[in-house]
Amino acid sequence: MATNLVPKRLKNLFLVLVLANITYLAKATEPKKTTLSLYFHDTPDRCDFNVKAIPVTRIAGKAWNVPKTGTVIVTEDLITKTSGQNSAEVGRAKGMYVTAGSNGLDSQVSISIEFTDEGYKGSTIEIQGISNQFMPGAEVSVVGGTGKFRFARGYATFATHHLDIPNRYAIIRCDITVQLHCC
Repeated sequence: MATNLVPKRLKNLFLVLVLANITYLAKATEPKKTTLSLYFHDTPDRCDFNVKAIPVTRIAGKAWNVPKTGTVIVTEDLITKTSGQNSAEVGRAKGMYVTAGSNGLDSQVSISIEFTDEGYKGSTIEIQGISNQFMPGAEVSVVGGTGKFRFARGYATFATHHLDIPNRYAIIRCDITVQLHCC
C-alpha cells in the first residue's frame, strides 16, 4: 500500500494559494469603465469648416434631406471638448447615417470616432445602431475600438445641444460610456 507523501495541511495550503491566485487574476481582468463627453459640429459642405455632412443618395423623386426615408448622409464632423466653435479639437467623426423607418426620424448610424488629441491620439471608437434624431438621449452601441479603446464595449447617447436651421448647423453632444477589457 502506498503511503501518502503529502501531508493534508500542505494540500490545504496549496489549495488556498491556488484559489487566492484565481481571485487575483479575476480582479485584474475586470473591465475598466471610461466615460467621455464630446461635441460633434455637424455642418453642411458649404461652410468654411473643414468638416461636412453631405447627402450622397436618396430615393428617386424624394427631397435630399434628413427626415426623408432612404437619404444617405456621409459625414466628417469636427469633435471638440466643449460646445464652443473655438474649443480644442479632440477628433473627427467619420461615417454615415441612413434615414430609416417610415417616420423619417430614425437613422442607422455607423461612425468611427478618430481621436487626434494627445491623450488618445490614433485611437478610435466604433459606434453603430438605430438612433432617433430628435429624441434626447438617443442611444446606440459602441461595438469596438482601437488603440487605447481596444476591445471597447458600451453605449453612446446623442442629444442636440444647438440647432441653427437657417444655416444648417448643429452641435450634437455625445456621451460615451465604455468598458475596456484589457490593458
